[in-house]
Amino acid sequence: MQTLALTKAPIIASHSAVRALCNVSRNLDDEQLLALKKNGGVVQMVAFSGYVKLPPAASPERQQALGALRTEFGLPAPGAGAGGGAGGAGGGGGRGGLQGLTPEKRAEYQRRMAQIDSQFPPPPRATVKDFVDHIDYAVKLIGIDHVGISSDFDGGGGVEGYNDATEAINVTRELVRRGYTEEQISKMWSGNLLRVMRAVERAAKS
Repeated sequence: MQTLALTKAPIIASHSAVRALCNVSRNLDDEQLLALKKNGGVVQMVAFSGYVKLPPAASPERQQALGALRTEFGLPAPGAGAGGGAGGAGGGGGRGGLQGLTPEKRAEYQRRMAQIDSQFPPPPRATVKDFVDHIDYAVKLIGIDHVGISSDFDGGGGVEGYNDATEAINVTRELVRRGYTEEQISKMWSGNLLRVMRAVERAAKS
């Protein structure tokens, strides 16, 4: 809100979903979304599972197995990953210290993680439908011109059906299924962000 009060240009919230649907600090609440609209900016809905849908807690057995595995390999406890899912066989595990392991140790850790995933499945992750629920909410609140689509692909966002760029078409399919037009979808995939970037360049020149 301070940024919006100070800026002379529209702003971009590059990796934020809707707080009303998933109450995490990265997401924007209605007051912030409405202020962003007034500013002329754009919110890029982020395809990161933990910001799209808070999963139920992992089972005690899974949490115990994950803790024992990380201790065995000398890895720090995972950060704020929701429900213990951050230690999954892919995704954010690399940010918890895996890069410090030898390739052989890393492969063994991933093999053991797969065993834990099979024996004690992780909580369900967010889906494309959950993700598009955030887009729907924001469009209804602040209008199509202020909503965009982003990703979290440096480590895999963990959204079922939109975990890398090859699956982006699944988001488009869901938007079409919900009645969005080609023009509206084009705005969200690129047009709105480019409009804001051009406005920022004009503001910078002045």
